[in-house]
Amino acid sequence: MLNMPPWKIVLVIAVCVLSVLYSLPNALPQEARQWMQTSLPSWMPGKTVNLGLDLQGGSHLLLEVDVSAVVRERADSLVQAARPELRSAKIGYSGIAALPDGIRITLRDGQAPEAVKKILRGVDDHDLEIREAENNTVEGRLTEDALRKITDQTISQSIEIVRRRVDETGTREPVITRQGENRIVVQLPGLDDPQRIKDLLGKTAQLTFHLVPEDPDAARGTMSLPMAENPAQKMSVFRKSIMTGDMLTNAQTAFQQGQTVVSFRLDAIGARRFCKTTEENIGRPFAIVLDRQIISAPVIRDAICGGAGIISGGFTVETASDLALLLRAGALPAPLSVLEERTVGPSLGADSIASGKEAALIALALVLVFMLFMYRRFGIYASIALLFNVTLIFAALSILQATLTLPGIAGIVLTIGMAVDANVLIFERIREERKAGRSVMPAIDAGYARARATIVDANLTTLIAAIILYSFGSGPVKGFAVTLTIGIITSLFAAVMVTRLMVLFWLRRNKPSELPL
Repeated sequence: MLNMPPWKIVLVIAVCVLSVLYSLPNALPQEARQWMQTSLPSWMPGKTVNLGLDLQGGSHLLLEVDVSAVVRERADSLVQAARPELRSAKIGYSGIAALPDGIRITLRDGQAPEAVKKILRGVDDHDLEIREAENNTVEGRLTEDALRKITDQTISQSIEIVRRRVDETGTREPVITRQGENRIVVQLPGLDDPQRIKDLLGKTAQLTFHLVPEDPDAARGTMSLPMAENPAQKMSVFRKSIMTGDMLTNAQTAFQQGQTVVSFRLDAIGARRFCKTTEENIGRPFAIVLDRQIISAPVIRDAICGGAGIISGGFTVETASDLALLLRAGALPAPLSVLEERTVGPSLGADSIASGKEAALIALALVLVFMLFMYRRFGIYASIALLFNVTLIFAALSILQATLTLPGIAGIVLTIGMAVDANVLIFERIREERKAGRSVMPAIDAGYARARATIVDANLTTLIAAIILYSFGSGPVKGFAVTLTIGIITSLFAAVMVTRLMVLFWLRRNKPSELPL
């Protein structure tokens, strides 16, 4: 029946009022929006739709993740794990080397390959494809599944670390997504100079602590690394690190004796290891290494057992702040390189906003004129519902803190055109019922009831397409799919519930004998 229970009437009115209130901040000046966001509780109106790169201007970076570096590290770790096992099993070999995707062991004459295969299976049974090769060698290569797993994990970790680093700089609403197999897209709305971000993202930030050998000429188990301040000067350090940056829980800029330093705090395991190492090596230097460069090499004066320490190295306030930021965000699992860089000026973004507004207003005006011409009073009701539909869309986008882009505006414009489809179906069905001889109330009731299945089917097919676009698309396609999905849901509510409520009020008030349709 056309009648609506009181709770449903209250619900429809409440949703319409709230949609206006929650979409209103988007039309207010910047000062008013800031006051609402800082002064009002988070659940009250105050949030706004975030403008994307193409509307606000900003920087676009396309990064490539060097996944091969992670695979090489995995291969090196296989070599390090297999060497003592071969020695323990007394298997003679003339060579052991890391391959780009695995390990190769060259056996001496008379040695059984099966014993080596057993050791490799013990080192890594699930991810290695082990086989005998020419010249009495055994190879263990990472399988395709293992390589795919390493790639996915590396990209996911890289995206998370990039997000942390960008968030630490205070950049608002960055868009960070995967593109293809090993690339990451970083969009930074409102950022005109991306150089600092590029510098931050270009550093792997792998922090390690190494003891320095007492004999500078010692070669076994050591490596030579350049000093950060003077790369021509090198220092020998033990290859095995005593601690890594993973053990840091916090890092901040600090000042000590008039110098800018970076203070850090360790977790429980790191604190115990650092305490034991410094206690056993008083009077010896140890090196603090960042991305294979020695940034500091202080001498251990006392045991450091409080779980905190200082990194000094001639830092400026900015370089110390950036280093602290990198250490807090964590190390990248693989190096990043910038493949593409674009900067969108705010004037271009303003032009895009103006064009989008113009398109939306023209579409809205034409739809309103069409509905008024075709359906008169009922067209007025449909037009009012359409306006509420627009406020519902912006209210939903504001609450979700969604980022609006040009494709998103296209989705809204398309929704405006589609929103009256349901009303057209209902109104035409009512006309048919009147022509069939039904009186006013039964005709309206039948129009809403019998058009419902067609309306649901039509919108459901569009919703499925929008979900598929969101699932398989990226970037602008996702933005279009989001606004289209929200628009479908809100247009169903506005077209069916809001217009039905207005028609119901009109019928109760006027009790017409004819329909202005």
